[in-house]
Amino acid sequence: MSDTTIRSNSDVVLIGAGIMSATIGLILKELQPDITIDIYERLDSAAAESSDAWNNAGTGHSAFCELNYTPEGKDGSIDPKKAISIAESFEVSRQFWAYLVEEGKVSSPENFIKRIPHISFVWGDKNVKYLKKRFEALQANPLFKEMEFSTDFTELNSWMPLVMEGRKPSEKVAGTNMAIGTDVNFGELTRNMFQYLAKMDGVNMHFGYEVKKLRQREDKSWRIKIENLADGHIRKAYTKFVFIGAGGGSLPLLKKAGIPEGKGFGGFPVSGQWLKCTNPEVIAQHESKVYGKASVGAPPMSVPHIDSRMINGEKQLLFGPFAGFSTRFLKNGKYSDLPKSIKLDNIVPMVMAGYKNIPLTKYLIEQVRQSPADRIKALREYVPGAKSKDWVLERAGQRVQVIKKDEKEGGKLEFGTEVITSEDGTLSALLGASPGASTAVSVMIDVISRCYKEEMKTPEWQSKFKKMIPSYGQKLNENPELLNEVREHTATVLKLN
Repeated sequence: MSDTTIRSNSDVVLIGAGIMSATIGLILKELQPDITIDIYERLDSAAAESSDAWNNAGTGHSAFCELNYTPEGKDGSIDPKKAISIAESFEVSRQFWAYLVEEGKVSSPENFIKRIPHISFVWGDKNVKYLKKRFEALQANPLFKEMEFSTDFTELNSWMPLVMEGRKPSEKVAGTNMAIGTDVNFGELTRNMFQYLAKMDGVNMHFGYEVKKLRQREDKSWRIKIENLADGHIRKAYTKFVFIGAGGGSLPLLKKAGIPEGKGFGGFPVSGQWLKCTNPEVIAQHESKVYGKASVGAPPMSVPHIDSRMINGEKQLLFGPFAGFSTRFLKNGKYSDLPKSIKLDNIVPMVMAGYKNIPLTKYLIEQVRQSPADRIKALREYVPGAKSKDWVLERAGQRVQVIKKDEKEGGKLEFGTEVITSEDGTLSALLGASPGASTAVSVMIDVISRCYKEEMKTPEWQSKFKKMIPSYGQKLNENPELLNEVREHTATVLKLN
């Protein structure tokens, strides 16, 4: 390792070049144009991990079709609160993306977002009854007013011919359809955002750099030790605010920061794989995202779906993801990531979370042991006529599910997105997975609200937020007229009509 040291000072340091860092970086520059930002990424390009198109579902997560956002209670009721919250957040993201396009900061929206129906599909009496109750609970809300429900074989066949082909008309099946769903290439979007951000005054991007240490100084600023992976040179960065948005790599960095708020957090890594269709004729038959019901014990990222995607300008058809277990926290991580993350402050929560989630462990063991024939069998539940020669296995991304302290249970496994912020607001880290990228704008507004409390109160910042996000400060589900106006505007700007 070289002892050549470069020193730099900036107002903000963003660790990780994914959708979260791109989002907070652009928002902060809009709010305060003279702010200075340094971005550090260990890989040689932006959006190469969780934000890459092959490493996530690409679903504009709006709870239109994802059944895990509306679990059934013990009394049989469906609580729509989480689904409403996620749908609201995605509408906020659409507004910000439309603003970037209108202002010329991001071009060609058709390259990163496309309209595609979001469909939920189930079979069997119990699941059909569940889906009907879910439909009734959601469709009563303005955000989901356009949702359709059907048990009619002919209608379902018109929605998803590939899925219905080979099924008997007598089979007990049901589906819901939201025609205004979207497919998002978060990798393309992230790279476009960084392309603009990197050209702005006071912004510097550094690829091939790995953060080794974070230490808070007496004046509350941060000193960060960063290694250039190409030549071993050390850079020391000094900053007032640190955002850690490094996907699965965020947890180890949070531990290095040593803030009290980060104590007790652990991570459980789950890897993924897709079956990718190679037959153009089969790919052409499917024009939707069809989500099913997850197996018992399955994490949310493993909800099965047969998915039409646009990746790098080509139409793709994927099924999965199939879950697996790896001790890596990143797709390009190290096998020592999990063992090194276990500390005195989180060992009890991790052990207790593991004990309480035995079905997840069992599920992952079953997934790891799957043969190619097992995967094709799972595929045929959604595509009855699938031929094994038309499908190949593709490695997907790595997700780290959050484990945190729980007073009652000792430790709890969380499947959502968790924001950890220091009390003084000088450091914030994002942990977790789904719905992640789709709600990036709302999550980053939350981070900014926690870390720039005084600035958030100023008329200037409030005015700029309303310019970027016309519905800022209002609940779209409680204001149908505004919702329709916002949806129509963003659909036009993002070319979704």
